[in-house]
Amino acid sequence: MMPLALIRHAPTAWNEEKRLQGQADIPLSENGRDTAAGWRVPARFASYRWVASPLRRTTETATLLDLDFDTEMAITEMDWGAWEGHTMDELRGKYGDEVDRRTARGIDLRPHDGESPREVRDRVREWLLRSARGGDPTGAVTHQGIIRAVLSLATGWDMIRPPPFKMNWSSVHLFNVAEDAAVEIFELNISLEAE
Repeated sequence: MMPLALIRHAPTAWNEEKRLQGQADIPLSENGRDTAAGWRVPARFASYRWVASPLRRTTETATLLDLDFDTEMAITEMDWGAWEGHTMDELRGKYGDEVDRRTARGIDLRPHDGESPREVRDRVREWLLRSARGGDPTGAVTHQGIIRAVLSLATGWDMIRPPPFKMNWSSVHLFNVAEDAAVEIFELNISLEAE
């Protein structure tokens, strides 16, 4: 089994405004940089091989965490298509009830011109399949959608109901991945807050 440690990037202005950012290359906000500067990756992950999504918010977070990392396209956030940059209220104003009908589909939600969470999960599973063959403990600084995809792989969560576990986004989430990309939860919510 390959240990897999996942960290969500620190906040951006769009996170703070509750805007869907997807693959838009939004940097960390000043608050986000301050937040990440206060985080410390626990020593138990020091020997892990680290990767980050190539988007600025993840590479900035990984840099502020003082990680030596490569970038990995497969762990880029979900493509929210025409919904990117908008709040849910703005989208309801533009598309009406269609937004709620689509979001009610959970893992099969498809934003206008975007990617579904199921497609994200399939993309992530392919990356896990490649990564697990080596078995090297791996860490990734990535996005909420990617971590949710791994949680779905581990639990069968369909994203229609609330997540089966509360996720603290100032944390490391640790999974085990088999060579066939089967995923199990090892430990969630390992604090990044400096003590």
